[in-house]
Formats: sequence, C-alpha cells, structure tokens
Amino acid sequence: MGDTVPGDAVTHVLGIDSGGSGVRVAVARAVAPGGSAGQPPTWSSAPTWSSPLIWCSSTPAAVGDRGIDAESLLARVLPAAQELLSEAGARRLGAVCVGAAGMATLGDDLRARLPDALADAFGVRRLALAADAVTAYAGALGQRPGAVVAAGTGLIALGAVPEGFVGGLNGTGGDSGVPGAHGASGTDASATGASGGDTRWAAGGWRRADGWGHLLGDCGGGAWIGRAGLEAAMRAYDGREGGSKPLLARLEAMFGPAAGLPGQLYPRPDRPAVLASFAPEVGRCADEDPVAEAILRAAARHIAEAAEAVCPRLESSEVALTGGLFRMGAPLLTPVREELSARLPGAGITEAAGDPLDGALCVAAALASDGLRLPRDPALLSIV
Repeated sequence: MGDTVPGDAVTHVLGIDSGGSGVRVAVARAVAPGGSAGQPPTWSSAPTWSSPLIWCSSTPAAVGDRGIDAESLLARVLPAAQELLSEAGARRLGAVCVGAAGMATLGDDLRARLPDALADAFGVRRLALAADAVTAYAGALGQRPGAVVAAGTGLIALGAVPEGFVGGLNGTGGDSGVPGAHGASGTDASATGASGGDTRWAAGGWRRADGWGHLLGDCGGGAWIGRAGLEAAMRAYDGREGGSKPLLARLEAMFGPAAGLPGQLYPRPDRPAVLASFAPEVGRCADEDPVAEAILRAAARHIAEAAEAVCPRLESSEVALTGGLFRMGAPLLTPVREELSARLPGAGITEAAGDPLDGALCVAAALASDGLRLPRDPALLSIV
C-alpha cells in the first residue's frame, strides 16, 4: 500500500482514534498543492487541515484472542467514515491513520486486515498504523522534536527526533530548521553532536518511558495519585503516621465507610480506573492539606523524570503535557512545570496543540503529501 498518491489528487484524510474510552473517526481536508496548502509537512510544520467532521462512540474496540478485533472495529468505523466522507463531499482519500491503544502488543489483527479493508472501501493506498502514544505525540507537537507526557489513568512519555532533522544540540549549534531527504534519519546528528557525548538517540528516533501499567509503573498518573490518596486516607482511619483526615472524608463521601473499601475495590476488573477516580479529590484537597500537596509534588517529580528520560537534548526541543489528568489544573501543573524547568532547563514547555484524534489527522495529512517525518518503528508507527 505504499504507492505515491499524486499531490493534486489529495483532498481529504481520515483519522481514527481507538482508545480505552471509545472510538472516534474524523475526516478533514488536508494540505493540498498550490496556494496556502501546497507545502508538504516537514519536521517544523504545524498540523494543517480544515475543521474536521467527527463521529464518536463511547464503546471501546473489542479485544479477542488475536488482540484488538479488526472485524468489529471495521464494522463500526467504515459506515461512520463513509457518512463523514459523503457529508464532506470528499471524492477520494489521500491517506488514513489509525491510532490505537495497544497497537504495539495487541495490533496483529489490525495490521493483517486493515490495509486491504480500507483499500477496498475507499481506494486509499497510504495507511499509517500507530500506537496511541504516537498519535498523542503528533496531536501535541506535530512533527517537532521533543517529548510528550500523556497522562490519564496511566502515564507514558514519548520523545522523538524527526527524520531529517538538523539542529543545535545541547547548545552546540543553531537550529537550522532544514529537513534532510525523506527517509534519512536525523538521529545520528543528535547522538554525535550532543555536549558530553549524549548517545541516547543513536539507535532510533523514538524513546519511551513508563506506560507499564498500574502494578509496575504509570508513576504520577491518575491511578498512582488516586492510590496514594486512598492510602493516606486509610492511614488516617487507622491513626497511622502520614494519614490525611481531609482525604479520609473524601474517601467516605465517594465510597462509604473506609473499612468497606477493600471489599469494593479488589474484586473490580477496572481497579485502575477506580483508583484514578480519586485523583481529582487529591487535587481538591491540596491547597489546604499538606499530605495531598506532597502526593501531587511526588507525582510531578515522576512526570518530570519520565519527560527527562525521553526528551532529546536539542535547542528546539519542546515538552507538552496531554491527557485528562492535567485538567486537574494548578495543584498538579504548578509543581510539574517547576520540576520540568529544573530538569530540562533548555526545553520549552508548551501546551498540547491537540489530542490523539488530531494526531491521527496530522500523521495522515503528512503521509498524504509525502511529508511524514515522524520516525518509523515496527511497534509504534508503521506505514503500509
């Protein structure tokens, strides 16, 4: 499916976001040749497309013996996409990007069936299959170098150096903003030019930190904060050191008597989500409760550590925060920004430009115009 689509034929792109909270489909008019839409995206390009038409479902994709079930996903996505394309007046698709939670480990059925199914349905010859962390990155930073921390119930950080990037490293040179030839990796430049011999980017264009689930990691995420808050509440219930009476009151308001919480929590298959549901209560208590404040400061350190682990040491690197956890606002964002400034003083801290669905459209628009610069990776971003 790697045939080049003539630039003057590219009018619309399709983005699909399949996550734990549901499935979304978007159609938008993409970058087109000539006039304001005539330049292919490069590493420095901002995502460029018209306001998308969007279809949403709150039902997540089914998971079976082969991982994410392609047949059930296609049964929902194809009719929705057909309707959106008709509404948009689209004559053809230039490219499609499917971003899915679990693509790396549960995406075998998607990789096997989506290319032919989408080609048959829409005649599309360019398809990107991406992990949701990649579409979160593209939604937040486009194709610029840097790091994105995506935090909701869990937490993952992803860093990237776009293919063909040429720029200053650790203050060693100016950012030229000149992309190299398509397909040439810019990671060798970042490895060899870094002050102090930083070789972290020698082996590839992506770096990941955390995202290991609530039992092994996701440190600083919603479930982590909620669990820490509930532990502090139970310590107060027992009369142990480190307890928080304000958090105990919040626990009892949400779950009833504290002694009954284990019986409610442990049998639940959605324990991470239940733990994460208490994170906003920690945020509400932080202004007046030093224990809650300390939990959020510890979370901020974990978040900054993850960003530091993946952020390329480039003069132009940016760090963006995305995901529902950061809607907590100042109680979490203030210590996070302080920690990031201390650990990554040369990086710009920026607001995420968009969400994973925007990222899927960004990848599709760049792919359609032969301007995709985000690094290919068998597990994270494959082009078929």
